Amino acid sequence: MERTAPGTLYQRMVISEQSLKSDPYPYQEKIFIFADPELLSEAICNALVTDTEAAQVSQSPRACMCYVIIHTMQAALGEGCDVSGLKGSLQDMPTSDVEHWFRQVVVAVECAGNEASTDRGQHAARLEKIYHAVLSSLQEAPLFPPGDAIPGGLQGTPLPNPNISFHLWTEDDQLWKELVLFIRPVSQSCEPDCLSQDLDNFEIQDIISECECCEQTRFSVLSTDSGIERDLPVAAEELFAPCSAETEQSRLQRKGGIKKKPSPLESVAFLQAGCNSPGVKPPAKPQRRPGIPPEPVTPLQRLHTARIVLLGDDRILGRLAQAYHSLRKRETRRVFLTPRLNLQFYYIPVVTGQPDTLAVAVSLGLDHAATSQEELCEVARYLGRADPWYESNINTLCHVIPKLATMPSSPSKHLVTDLFITDVIAYYVRMGIQPVCFQVYAVKIFFNDPVQEPAEDVFLTELRTQVQESISHRELSMTKKKTTLDGPGIDLTVTYRKVVVSNRAKELAMSLRSTGLVMKAIPADEAEDLVCLNVNITEIVRINHLSGRSFSAVANRLKTRNIKIRSTEQRPFTVCLDKDSRRAYRNVISMEVSPCLEPSYCLQKTRTMKFSLQETEDVGLVKYMPKSLLLPINTFAGIIQ
Repeated sequence: MERTAPGTLYQRMVISEQSLKSDPYPYQEKIFIFADPELLSEAICNALVTDTEAAQVSQSPRACMCYVIIHTMQAALGEGCDVSGLKGSLQDMPTSDVEHWFRQVVVAVECAGNEASTDRGQHAARLEKIYHAVLSSLQEAPLFPPGDAIPGGLQGTPLPNPNISFHLWTEDDQLWKELVLFIRPVSQSCEPDCLSQDLDNFEIQDIISECECCEQTRFSVLSTDSGIERDLPVAAEELFAPCSAETEQSRLQRKGGIKKKPSPLESVAFLQAGCNSPGVKPPAKPQRRPGIPPEPVTPLQRLHTARIVLLGDDRILGRLAQAYHSLRKRETRRVFLTPRLNLQFYYIPVVTGQPDTLAVAVSLGLDHAATSQEELCEVARYLGRADPWYESNINTLCHVIPKLATMPSSPSKHLVTDLFITDVIAYYVRMGIQPVCFQVYAVKIFFNDPVQEPAEDVFLTELRTQVQESISHRELSMTKKKTTLDGPGIDLTVTYRKVVVSNRAKELAMSLRSTGLVMKAIPADEAEDLVCLNVNITEIVRINHLSGRSFSAVANRLKTRNIKIRSTEQRPFTVCLDKDSRRAYRNVISMEVSPCLEPSYCLQKTRTMKFSLQETEDVGLVKYMPKSLLLPINTFAGIIQ
């Protein structure tokens, strides 16, 4: 395609990244940068905001369309293209004319790329006509015969920075909100008087509650009839026009009333409006009159690509795993984003000293909380070992971004800002197309209070437990007696499924006394299996000798995918997920850890079990569905063994 129509890849990249309106190529892309304000310093967040805003100010849709026209003409006509004259003609042209010639160029390139019978000569002749038409708009523009060398020769055409937005991750469902608004902007589905409202005032919770209540995987048909006569459109009133006395009597009488003003993102109406866009299947089959052929149904297409870039350490990846699991559950109840959105994840490690986070961890009793940079960037170190390009291009930003944020700004306002961070992010999202999939693990936590409901959560990198300090005097005295006899820690019962080479299930159980354990989901070597938990249990062993009794700590290591841990003496312990002190659970007496299942697989499995209660193996459609929930993070080359 590039040989037949040179410049196609450049044109498509600019159209999609800048969301330029183009019917032949209607794809759109956007980069979302998410940063946790509690993990990154204010200086880093301000530097990222400044960098992304400066990148967007330096370009406009008109300039991007001119870039496409100039680059395509040079690629097709070569030395016969007068770049200076073409730039001058486009610069003095009104925006409407620039849009017209931009559409002409896009149609010519897309038709040449899609038609097998078109050769490069025909494509060049078609663009040459457009080229002379653009130059003829200025009378003083010189026209050179095709094939003659133009003074100045070819010139480089810049590639505009992609559309980037920076977000401070302050809400749990913020990722889902941004993706919904990206597919269906508020300005396309709201009344004009609602556009001035702030995003915080939008009732997105109505959508969330509607999605949680719906168990079907289709959209409900929402009635827009308010029941008030004066709200009927003119066409509807004509339908109710009386034809006779009988129809007049049988006509529904509407009473006056007050119409409630709908919210901009109101429940099903917002999502249903998103289904009416081009390339989207309508939510319901409309009624039609006899004799009128039905309208052809356009199949669903993923016209939008959201590239999510995470900045931070393993803790923000833990939040991403939570948000991704919540998004998949919501999509299982009601499919909206999945058939319309291509979702890509990227990760840039950034580590800064956060004394406040460490203080919170110590207050929770997590004195072994990961504080070193190596422990906080296990995912980045794994990706760096697996992909040399990721190591040299991305892992080096871990220290570069904090240094750039603390550098003093230039005293001269006339100097052009060096958009280093934006350029690196653009290079990463454009070239990083090989994903590395990480297994997300589910944990079910039971508390010592029988009234309290069990908690369900997910983690990506690490689960850490520690003995919880006793609060009451009675528990404290009993703990001291128990410690004197049996040593520090608590008695645990561990039941797990051992990982063997034959992949056969082998259930094992053991009882021991421990002060805590750590489950690592990220292997230390890229050759190891990613779907495996490395569990390190600190076991307390009692040693009897002539002088008395002593205790020693022994590291007990095991590999598993499913494990259950229970405190036999009902003493609570603390659980911390993904090294994040904000995701710590107290008063825990039991927990179950297993690979997190894909929500759509669970739903289909439940439906299958209704018809075959005795069937334990996957049958029917379930056999071909992904079973485990994997979080893909894009790299340059993937895992190179």
